[in-house]
Amino acid sequence: MDEVDVYLGLGTNLGDREANLQKALAFLDEAFGTRYSSLSGFHETEPWGFESSERFLNAAVKYVLSVPRGTSQSAFSRHILDICKCVERTMGRTGLPEYTSDGRRVYHSRIIDIDILLIGDWHVNETDLKIPHPLMRERDFVMVPLSEILQE
Repeated sequence: MDEVDVYLGLGTNLGDREANLQKALAFLDEAFGTRYSSLSGFHETEPWGFESSERFLNAAVKYVLSVPRGTSQSAFSRHILDICKCVERTMGRTGLPEYTSDGRRVYHSRIIDIDILLIGDWHVNETDLKIPHPLMRERDFVMVPLSEILQE
């Protein structure tokens, strides 16, 4: 088996935000069968892409995961995505992504959001999964915490 570094972005702006992040990390640790290897600080940020009076708490986390031999990048990335979506649902996130008539994403407050930012130096370009995350460089709430752990 080969190992790969998996970087995830986490965000929450509902309820006890710090507890939400800690709970998401515990669920991810359990699902991946290992504790994260690096965790950024928690950063309070303004909502991005929509209006809300509730500020976000964001973090980035790194896992070192084993990729079973013969598993494609696409299949392993989809497995990671499935775990992230399962954790979001377990924590109470509901609904599917919404889009405007011109194709722009509609954002809302959420109890937890988990995005795959990077998986090693992989590039995945599927309709519902793009790695590296295509908008991460536009978002300080991603890049600031990610930069804290990228070199660890």
